[in-house]
Amino acid sequence: MASLKRIKLDVLKPHHPNSLDFSSTIADKSPGARIELTVAEVDEKTETVFIVIEGENLKYAAIVEAISEMGGSIHSIDRVEVESESD
Repeated sequence: MASLKRIKLDVLKPHHPNSLDFSSTIADKSPGARIELTVAEVDEKTETVFIVIEGENLKYAAIVEAISEMGGSIHSIDRVEVESESD
């Protein structure tokens, strides 16, 4: 079975929580992960952000859950890197 190593997401999030708290919450749900968040666009009530998450055997469902719990929604998966397990 392949394991998720890196994913880039296009996400719409509310202004609160801020980008640091938003990233930290995702990291808390993905132990050992490295999170990079870039703000692409700011509207009156929302922000469009690109989130790159890297780590060993990331759990996509946990990432989606963390984003949803903070009021965010995933627009698209823009990049993904998986690795097959060796025999």
